[in-house]
Amino acid sequence: MPFVNIRIVKQVIEHDPEGIKETVQTAITNSLSEAAGIPKENVWVTFDEVDETDWFSGGERVKELRAKS
Repeated sequence: MPFVNIRIVKQVIEHDPEGIKETVQTAITNSLSEAAGIPKENVWVTFDEVDETDWFSGGERVKELRAKS
């Protein structure tokens, strides 16, 4: 039984968290089910929302990186 844990920056999905999670989990569930030949019911997907001030990349807070882009 595949277990997929997705960590995502909370602020990236704040405009529609439920809709975005539903879209992502559906795509992942369908892909794993098809690729592994297993029932969709056997694919588990969870989400961990991380605040942009608690996530770093290359030694810099994601909050600052997002502000630059």
